Amino acid sequence: MPQDETPRPRRKLHILQLLPNLVSILGLCAGLTAIRFAIDGHIATSVALIGLAAAMDALDGRLARMLKSESAIGAELDSLGDFVNFGVTPGIVLYLWGMKGEASLGWIAVLVYAICCMLRLARFNVGNKRTDGEQPAERTSFIGVPSPAGAMLVLAPIYLAFCFPGDVRLPGMAVALWMVAMGALMISRIRTPSLKRVTFYAEDARYILVGLAAVIAALITYPWVTLLGLSVAYLGGILFVARGQILTALKKTD
Repeated sequence: MPQDETPRPRRKLHILQLLPNLVSILGLCAGLTAIRFAIDGHIATSVALIGLAAAMDALDGRLARMLKSESAIGAELDSLGDFVNFGVTPGIVLYLWGMKGEASLGWIAVLVYAICCMLRLARFNVGNKRTDGEQPAERTSFIGVPSPAGAMLVLAPIYLAFCFPGDVRLPGMAVALWMVAMGALMISRIRTPSLKRVTFYAEDARYILVGLAAVIAALITYPWVTLLGLSVAYLGGILFVARGQILTALKKTD
C-alpha cells in the first residue's frame, strides 16, 4: 500500500437504510419460492407470490428515496431480482402449468421470454445511467412493457383458466405464442402507460381512493376475474398510449 494513500473514512448507516435492499431480497425470495410451489402443483400460490414480488419491486425504490439510501448496489440488486422474478419465474411457472405437452416448443418460448426480459432490463438500466442531461422518455411513459407488468400479462392464460370451473386450459401452442408475444412487447419501442406520472385534482382524491379500495376488494373476492380484467385493461391502455405510433406505422405501409 503506497505511503501517501490514506484509508477512506468509514461511513455510518442507520439500520432503516438497509430496508430497501431487504425488500429487494425478500422480493427475490418470493419469486424463487413461486417456482417451488409451481413444482408442487400449487399454481395459485405461485401467481400470488409473483404478485407479491411485483408489489415489493414497486416499494423498494420508493423506500430508498424516502430514506435517502439510494446506492449503486441497491440498483443492481433491484435489476437482478427483477430478472429472476419477472423474467425467469413466470416462464417456468407457465411451463410447469400448461406446456409440458409441448415440451420443446414450450421451453423455447420460456427462453425467448426470459431473453426479452433481460434485454428490456438492460435497456432500462442504460437509460437510467444517461448523463447527457437529456430526460429519458421513460420518465413520462415506458418504452415497451416494463418487466413487472410483462410478468403479470404473460400469466393471463392461468387467469383465464381459473375463471372457469374445471381444468380448462389453452393449448400449449397458444400459451407458447402468448409468451413470445409478451416478450416482444417488452423489447418493443411502443409507448406504454406509466403510473409514475399519473396526476389528478386534489378534490378527486376521495374517488380515487374508493376506486382503489374497490379494486383491492375485487382482487381478494374474485382474484382471477379481476386479474384478467386488469390485464385486458392494461393492453387497452397500451393501444391508447401507442395509437400515434400505430397510425404512423400504418401510413408508412400504405
